[in-house]
Order: sequence, then structure tokens, then C-alpha cells
Amino acid sequence: MPDSPTTAVLLVNLGTPAAPTPRAVRRYLGEFLGDPRVVQIPRWLWWPLLHGVILPLRGKRVAAKYAAIWLDRGSPLAVYTHDLAVALQARLPAMRVADAMRYGAPAIAATVAGLRADGATRVLVLPLYPQYSTTTTASVADALADCRDVDVRMVHDYHLDPRWVAAVAGSIRAHWQAHGRGAHLVLSLHGLPQRVVDGGDPYARQCEASACAIAAALGLDDGQWTLAYQSRFGRERWLQPSTLEVLDGLLARDVRRIDVACPGFAVDCLETLEEIAMQLAEHVAARGGELRAIPCLNASPAHADALAALLQLELEAWA
Repeated sequence: MPDSPTTAVLLVNLGTPAAPTPRAVRRYLGEFLGDPRVVQIPRWLWWPLLHGVILPLRGKRVAAKYAAIWLDRGSPLAVYTHDLAVALQARLPAMRVADAMRYGAPAIAATVAGLRADGATRVLVLPLYPQYSTTTTASVADALADCRDVDVRMVHDYHLDPRWVAAVAGSIRAHWQAHGRGAHLVLSLHGLPQRVVDGGDPYARQCEASACAIAAALGLDDGQWTLAYQSRFGRERWLQPSTLEVLDGLLARDVRRIDVACPGFAVDCLETLEEIAMQLAEHVAARGGELRAIPCLNASPAHADALAALLQLELEAWA
């Protein structure tokens, strides 16, 4: 790699607490849930509720969830995101590849400033959200707006990128080859308030397109797979069907062996490792079924190859 590459690539993921402790979790959730892109409630109403009720109540409980999945190297999301950046660096030797978090550390602005100090004049940013949403991807754009003295270009989505679709399908196929195939495949993506989608957010449409493309790549018929949405927060109506409702519906039809993949998550994190592989797996087991969680792509060669090719195309278009 050149001593001072003028073009850099920045992978951005959502974020994570610095430690699995109530204090660190409250700090992280305060930043995350304080973003008006994430919770679109007037500040005068939301702020007292967030800091006076939600953070004190959720800090300890969420910290216990993080503690259950924490790795020796730290938070899985941070570890796997960094590993993916390292894998991409090996595939893009002519430029610097770094990773940052929208909430928490390493922060986007500080990381871009560091790249600029190292000689980068252009930074291509890839938010690790295959499907675009105003609540996630647009929030990364907000953070980039404060970056100065460097040209920034951002990839907005890659929900139908053929290499990414092939990588996801390949990971599911490899899991089946190693562990046998379940009776039904659930593609579980992060949920979103229905109100946001009704307001024009393209997220749900892109989730449906991704799921259909992955199912087609696997050669599945409509009755062999289901798209579902997880991680609901709050009381308002979210995208349907929920992953829990889909699992209960399959169990009611005596479908006992269920595979769950989470193609909206680039790397494994709290939502895949604790919510799916632990919490919902226990829910299914208690009802006589078996939920097999298929790992995310993480830093797998197929994932790194797909994203490297995507970034190369973006760089060529930018040039």
C-alpha cells in the first residue's frame, strides 16, 4: 500500500457500547436513541422520557444481553466490522481502508479527520446497511456533512448487488450442506415503524427485493421461505409480519425445524446473536421446535470479495 494513499474507504456500522456495563450501554443508547433520524418524536416530549425513564430502565437489562455475547476482543459488531475492513484492505491495497461507527467509537468525524491527516483527499463511505433507510443510511450522511477538507462520496445501498446476493445465498447453502436443511427458511430483517415507510422511506421495498433475490438464488418456491421483521421498539405499529409471529405461525403448522438468516445485518451483533440465536431460539425450543441461526456474512471471503467489487465500481464511477 502506498505510504500516503489519496483515496480511502470507510466502512460504517451502527455502533455498540464500549463495554457490556449499564453505564456504557446508557451512554451508547443515549446517543443512538437521541438521533432524531432514529426516533422521530418532538425533542421536548422525547428527551425527558428517554433520559428519565428509558435509559435508567433499559441500561442494566440491555447490558446483560451484551454480556451474554461479548467476545474476548470486544463487542461482536465492532470486532467483525474491523475484521471486514482488514479483509477489504487486503483486496484494495492501493488505498487505506478504515472502519467507524455512527454511534460510539470510533466516530465517523474523527476517523475521517485521521484519514485526511494521513494524506487522503477522497473518502468513499460504505454504510454497512444493504437496504437504504432514512433512519440509518441518511443518518450516516448527516454525520458526514460535518467533515471538512476532504471529498466524500457515499454508497447509498446495495440491496440487489448480484455479488452480495450470491454471497448471502452461498452462506445459507453452505450452512445447509454442513448442518442439513430445515423445513422452512425465515429471512429476518430489522424492523421499522410503519409510519416511516408510509412517509416514503424505501426500506421495506428494498427488503422485499433483497429477500426475493436471495430466495431466487437459492431456488426456493414461495412456500419454502418467509420475510419477517425483528427488533421492534416502542408501542407503535411496525413492519409486518414480525419474526416472532412468523415463527409461532410455523410452529402452529407443525413446522419444527426452522432456519433463520438475517441478510440485513452485514455482521453478527446483538440482534442476531442474542435476539435470534438465543432469545427466539429458546422461544422455539420451548414449543418443541428447533431454530437454527445462520451466521451473518461477517468477514468471510465471499463478503469481502463482493464489497471490494462494489467499491471498485463506485471508485471507477467517481473517477
